Amino acid sequence: MSNFELSGSQSYLTEKQTTPLSSPATEFSVQFWGVRGLIPTPGSSTNRYGGNTACVEMRVAGKELIFDGGTGLRVLGKTWQQLQQPIEGHLFFTNSQSNRILGFPFFAPAFIDQNCFHIYGTAASNSASIKQCLYDQMLQPHFPYPLQVMQSELHFHNLNSGSEVKLEDVTIKTALINKHQRSLGYRVTWQDFSVAYITDLPKSPEQLEQERILQLIKGVDLLIANGTYNPPTAHNHDLADLQWQTAADLANDAAVKRLVISHYHPDDDDDFLDRVQSEVKSVFPKALLACEGMILSVAK
Repeated sequence: MSNFELSGSQSYLTEKQTTPLSSPATEFSVQFWGVRGLIPTPGSSTNRYGGNTACVEMRVAGKELIFDGGTGLRVLGKTWQQLQQPIEGHLFFTNSQSNRILGFPFFAPAFIDQNCFHIYGTAASNSASIKQCLYDQMLQPHFPYPLQVMQSELHFHNLNSGSEVKLEDVTIKTALINKHQRSLGYRVTWQDFSVAYITDLPKSPEQLEQERILQLIKGVDLLIANGTYNPPTAHNHDLADLQWQTAADLANDAAVKRLVISHYHPDDDDDFLDRVQSEVKSVFPKALLACEGMILSVAK
């Protein structure tokens, strides 16, 4: 019987990590499992930075938080199979586009009946809830098994811009980042430490929810943001296409301590991203580009 419920920086490693982080109640760490936008891009030219779509794990005061469920979520789930059951986790989606939810049907821990997952997201542009979007992608002919085959306990929570989630002493705040895509940004705060996750910065300045964003990211220890880019048909591997300057300007204006750029275009190969990283660091010295497996320690 399925438990599916239909309810309303201081240091870092760039080596690939294959084992899950330890999770003491006194630590706050971030690990990247997917850093690509639009579509997965496996191959020799993306090996160093990675080809899985968006998925970021935060371990905060003994709690498991996941941001976005792209194909990187499958890899994260494989490492969690090594952990002692049961597992309780919280999965926050920025939007319901395919590159953010594609890994969910392949998230192995969700098929184990001892586990429990709380799933958060805002309504899509067609008003479908996050529950409905995840449910629909697992229907025939798109996927052979419906969401109800997941045996873990699933609780769905609808969020709006300005919503706040309290998990004991951990607070997660939200803000609308991109009106066109109905994308949320998140700020995770524990004690005096904070991380912001805003990976849908729009290319057009008039679409930028700047005041909301600045309030959300003000003074954070770590800001994870995207370098926006032109549509895939217009991409020509020009450094200007990434518009990383938008993220760097926001980081400077909000007195952010460290900036990480993620969510790359499928055509951005490793050599190109090396050049991008040099450009970004020239404007914001405490910046770097995310690669799969990278771990950042926010608090020890």
